[in-house]
This record gives sequence, structure tokens and C-alpha cells, in this order.
Amino acid sequence: MNKIKTVVWVSALALSVMAANGWAAVSAADAAKLGTTLTPMGAEKAGNADGSIPAWAPMAKTAGAVDAKGFLADPYANEKPLFVIDSKNVDKYASKLTPGQVAMIKRFPDYNLPVYPGHRGATVPDAVFAAIKDNATQAKLVSDGNGLENFKIAVPFPIPQTGLEVVWNHITRYRGGSVSRTITQATPQQNGDYSLVTFEDSFVFRDRMKDYDPANPGNILFYFKQAVTAPARLAGTVLLVHEPIDQIKQPRKAWVYNAGQRRVREAPQVAYDGPGTAADGMRTSDNLDMYNGAPDRYDWKLVGKQELYIPANSYKLDSPTLHYADIIKPGHINQALARYELRRVWHVVATLKPGARHIYAKREFYFDEDTWQAAEIDHYDGRGELWRVAEAHAQTYYNYQVPWTTLETLYDLTSGRYLALGMKNEEKHAYNFEYTATLADYTQAALRQSGVR
Repeated sequence: MNKIKTVVWVSALALSVMAANGWAAVSAADAAKLGTTLTPMGAEKAGNADGSIPAWAPMAKTAGAVDAKGFLADPYANEKPLFVIDSKNVDKYASKLTPGQVAMIKRFPDYNLPVYPGHRGATVPDAVFAAIKDNATQAKLVSDGNGLENFKIAVPFPIPQTGLEVVWNHITRYRGGSVSRTITQATPQQNGDYSLVTFEDSFVFRDRMKDYDPANPGNILFYFKQAVTAPARLAGTVLLVHEPIDQIKQPRKAWVYNAGQRRVREAPQVAYDGPGTAADGMRTSDNLDMYNGAPDRYDWKLVGKQELYIPANSYKLDSPTLHYADIIKPGHINQALARYELRRVWHVVATLKPGARHIYAKREFYFDEDTWQAAEIDHYDGRGELWRVAEAHAQTYYNYQVPWTTLETLYDLTSGRYLALGMKNEEKHAYNFEYTATLADYTQAALRQSGVR
């Protein structure tokens, strides 16, 4: 197995004595680094010593053209790969790859990583940056680290001290506040044959609800609704989720409308390692969005920071000129459409707690420092064997200042199959970040109405 050389970020903050409960906010002096030596999101503003990682330079809203369907032009379309990592040279670059990336290259002879020049342009609106700075001195973990207190909008711990704080930054990271979208999912067979599942999603954080009361924010983080519209045998099935901030105090509430039965049922299985929707057993519920849900079943260890080749600026994969068949190939997606850049990431190891149950006994996370997006996750089974490898092909939706993904992949090294989720290339519209809703849109009555066909 590849041994990764980890560069640990050492600072006075990391070495300071934490409060007795271990969940203290940082000092005003440390928070003052945000926007100076650190980006307003908490990343190191400067590039690395040899320039292979550039300094942070936020993208303009006008970084590229936007077509009539809302798809974005690739600002870096004219760039060529600096080099390609493949089976011939993987050992040379192994120190900047995850064990999962190395395993993918060795598992599939044609799998490779095209590495491009780096561009660190991810940014969010100024109001979100201001909330993050407030979070730095005010937000705290509660309920043994399973909930938040004094939290605003996104990223409660821009200067994290623990692995649990890092994962909370991913769980709460800014994704536009609200969005509606039509996306597709494929789970190809080993020979590449696949059928598409089409979802219509809507996703709203609490503060973007029209009837949100900031004086009484409650325990809800966001509301999520997902309708299956194809294939015909699954169409009409709708999932509704009320996502709490503290899922120990108040477990996730989920309901499913079954079109065949025309009934709404509670769905407690939509959590942890419950089966993912229409995923043919290729992902768990908490694999969606790379990782989601309550973190209580794992112990979270912050290993440190390191430099890693991760997917970034994946505009080519999102092009409306592509067909889904151009992307989905046997064994893995068409890597010629992928783009990797050298970035600094936070490395966090999640180990299943004694007595807790999950099909993944260990997960190794690599979070992009600029966005808190989980970029790579290696999943291990109960025997300690590397099982599944997840990648987030990220881009910044620069016209709305939203860092997010255009495609998530989850590769099963044992079966040789994989899941690709998030493709929208052939759809009528790209993401709609101007979507608005009220609490009435996320009730069981609204769920029944959504499932009528």
C-alpha cells in the first residue's frame, strides 16, 4: 500500500491548550488571519514554495460565458496537461496520490490522471465570508461533537483544531444556499452497459427559506427533496429529508412516497449505510455528496495537511456538448475529460467506533483546503481492505460564486463496477441557484403531490 508523506500544518493554534470540553472556538487574534494570511474560507492564501500550487485568486462572476441553459464556459479550455499519471509512472508521483488513486491506476490499465496547471479560484459571496469569520470565534461543537452551537450559514470552523471540525466544514459548506437541478446517475456493468436514473432535486438551507425566522433558527440545517423521473419503473418515487444540525438530539427525518402504493412512509433507512436511492447497491445513503449525515459512528483523527493531485476546475466534464455515453465507459469514467491539479488538502481518518455498525470500517478523507469539499475518500471494509474509491469532480459555478461538484464517482475495486452521479450534460437546464421555497414545500402533503404522475 502506498505510504503517503503527510505535511502537518503546525501553528501556535494547533499546539495551544484547548478548552476542557475540546470544542472551543478560536481567539479573535487567530480569526484575524482570515482574509490576511489565510483566505476568508480558512485556506493558506499563498502558494507553495516551488509554485506548483498557486496563490489564491478568486474567480470573477464573469470568468466565462453562460449559455441559454445556464451551462458555463471553461475558462481554461485552451490549457493542455502538464503530464499524465498512469501505470508507467505512478510510483514517481505516489507521494502526492491517495492509496485509492494508486489502486485505481493498478486495477485498470487504461486509467490515468491528466494533471493541469493549478488555478485556485473558488470563492463565495461576501456575506458568506463574513458569516464564516463570525463562526471562527463563536461556533462550537455540542453533543459530544455531533451538533453545532452559534453557527451561521456555512463552515463553522475555518481554522480547525480537530478532524471532527474539518468534517463539519464539509457537511455545512456553502452550496449556493438553495438549488433545484435535474441530474442523472449511472451504475455501469463491467462491460460498460448502463441505464440512466434521472433525479429532480431541490435543496434549501434553512436561512434561504422564505419563512425562515432567524430569531428561532431551530435544529434544522437544510431541507432536501428528490424525485425519480426515469426510468419508468422507478418514476414517481420521491424522497423528502429534514436534515437536523444535531442528529443525536433529533435524528434525521426522512419520508418516501412510493408511486406504486401511493403512500408516504417514514424512511429511517435513509441514513448511514442504508442503501442509496436507485443505486443498485453501489453506494450508501451517506455516500451522497461524498459524505453526509451524522458523524457519531466514527472517531475522527486529524492527520494534517498534504499536497495531493485532486479533480479541480472540471468544466470539461460538465460541457453540454457531451453525451452521457462520452463520459460513461467500462470500469471508470472517460478520464480524458477529467482534470487534476495539485492542491493542499486536509487529511482526516474516520475509524468506526467500537460497537458501532457500518459497512465501511474506516474512511480516509482528503478535503480541499479552498472549499472544504471532500475531494477524495478511500473506503475500507471490515477486514481492513481498500474497497471503494470516491472522487469529487469539482468546479466553481462562478456566475453565482458557488464551489461544488459536477460529478461524483464511487469505484468498487472488488466488483470492477462504479457509480457516477450528477451528470446533467444532456438536460434542458443547468443548476438553478435562484430557486426559492417555503416550509410548506417540504411537508408530507407536498411529498404526496410531488409523486403524482
